[in-house]
Amino acid sequence: MLRPEPGERILEIGPGVGYYTLDMAEWVGPEGTVEIFDLQQEFLDHTVRRAVERGLANVVPTQGDATALPYEDDSMDAVALTAVLGEIPNPVAALRQIQRILKPTGRLIVGELFGDPHFTTQSALKRQAGEAGFAWSEHSGNWFGYFARLTEL
Repeated sequence: MLRPEPGERILEIGPGVGYYTLDMAEWVGPEGTVEIFDLQQEFLDHTVRRAVERGLANVVPTQGDATALPYEDDSMDAVALTAVLGEIPNPVAALRQIQRILKPTGRLIVGELFGDPHFTTQSALKRQAGEAGFAWSEHSGNWFGYFARLTEL
């Protein structure tokens, strides 16, 4: 769903232990950047350590709240959230922030897996994303596990 290109700037909100981060950092290459953003500093530190161990110098951590992203308007090629959106107390506010920082041709990738206590259904995601100015573009998976690609309306 992400389809990253070398040299892109990608934001991953809620990287956890960096399960997807390191692959994304390799995909965008040394000329690209993967910004990781999390409320919890320990996840950022863990992920950066793993990146350094793997020889990746293009992972940049920032701690903060997803409803107040500290990035410039139109500055990201893509934003990815995997099993994170439901943990944000105001997901529409976070999606509006994502819409603000995405380039006009940018894409938002949301992944969810049933069983996560904060699981966001596809119908809830479509509603929330629509409120924030996103259109459902495509998805893979089914109702209990999916990745969705959204773009600006």
